[in-house]
Amino acid sequence: MRKALLALAAMLVVLLPGTPAWAHATLVSADPVKDATLTKAPASVTLVFSEKLNPDFTTIAISDAGRRRVAAAEPSVDGDIGSVTLSEPLGNGGYTVAYRVVSVDGHTVQGSYTFTLADPTLPQPAAATSAVAAPPPVGEGSGGGIPAPVLIGLLGLGAALAVVAVVLWLTGRRRAAGRDRAAAAG
Repeated sequence: MRKALLALAAMLVVLLPGTPAWAHATLVSADPVKDATLTKAPASVTLVFSEKLNPDFTTIAISDAGRRRVAAAEPSVDGDIGSVTLSEPLGNGGYTVAYRVVSVDGHTVQGSYTFTLADPTLPQPAAATSAVAAPPPVGEGSGGGIPAPVLIGLLGLGAALAVVAVVLWLTGRRRAAGRDRAAAAG
């Protein structure tokens, strides 16, 4: 029985480190916040994530209601914070912040949200600040990682291996009991 338990423990030690990481970087907070209506134009956009970001693979883009990209500096990254400084002041209207980041563990996360500028001192609505097309908004939280069918297959394989280990253990136990009976009878 002790050998079977050791074999089962060894199998678990081999299988457990191969399980995928469940956590991905998620957007924790943003300035301006999602769906905000601002009365003063922001000078920058700052996004805070749940994990440190890889500065080489961080993209933050702001686009106007016509999907034209707003001029902004390259994103700067400080740990789990990504930000861009706007090159020109915004006019009144709706804006989309789209991001695509890679956390230091290698997982890609992308998403977008909107905010509105309604400054009473500015004309309504604002003209676009740039003619460069912005990327289309992407779904919140869609990211890399192991696809669900692959994960289900790996879990099924692990369960099948566990069943095989139990069957082998029980078979070996029966054989040992039969040898013990034969030795006692003979």
